[in-house]
Amino acid sequence: MNQTAEYTLSKVPEVTLVFWIIKIAATTLGETGGDTVTMTLNWGYLAGTLLFFVALVALVATQIVAKKFHPSLYWATIIASTTFGTTMADFADRSLGIGYTGGSSILLFCLLATLGLWYWSLGSISVDSVNTPKVEVFYWAAITFSQTLGTALGDWMADSTGLGYEGGAIVFGAALAVVAAAYYWTKVSRVTLFWAGFILTRPLGATVGDFLDKPLNHGGLALNRPIASAVIAAFIIGCLLILPQRAGSHPKASETVA
Repeated sequence: MNQTAEYTLSKVPEVTLVFWIIKIAATTLGETGGDTVTMTLNWGYLAGTLLFFVALVALVATQIVAKKFHPSLYWATIIASTTFGTTMADFADRSLGIGYTGGSSILLFCLLATLGLWYWSLGSISVDSVNTPKVEVFYWAAITFSQTLGTALGDWMADSTGLGYEGGAIVFGAALAVVAAAYYWTKVSRVTLFWAGFILTRPLGATVGDFLDKPLNHGGLALNRPIASAVIAAFIIGCLLILPQRAGSHPKASETVA
């Protein structure tokens, strides 16, 4: 028996150019902010990871409880996931001695497993309909794994390949350009392209963040981490205030479901 579906707004933003601009800024803030806590304030990787994990869990819970899309809440949760990803990846790669290659491989497996379980459970990994607790749990788990993977990939590209932070940023920027070209000129799945772009923006932000705050003898600009973080945070706040965002919507109400 057919009945008209009830279509509501998603609790995540519509994917536009503004989305990607803020996403890249948020991932860069995640790198400088995470380094501020673990290095500048000398908390260490473990304590920093625990701090941002608590913040992430609290914000994800608030996001799930919320009845509608709130731009400030959504992007605060993204920033918490990217700072947690920074400290978690650094803790695994450096403190636990897993290394960039090992850490990246483990995180890639975790991300693919999460996306696979999400698809198996609900039949789609599209972000257009993130408005139920079950979907939101999958969404934020995938987001967190992708953010952590991005940090490990950024460090691997900059350090292990010898390209440095500038070279790494150019590589990931070029990869994003390929994804954008595929979006405009091919029929590749938009869901696949979204997750590819989401993952690639994280190492881009990681390498740019490292380039800003790492010492000169390590290929960075040695900028003050707290000040750099504050400037990036102000930019994000400015974008949220000036550039309007709305929730991504479900299929048109004229459609029906069985």
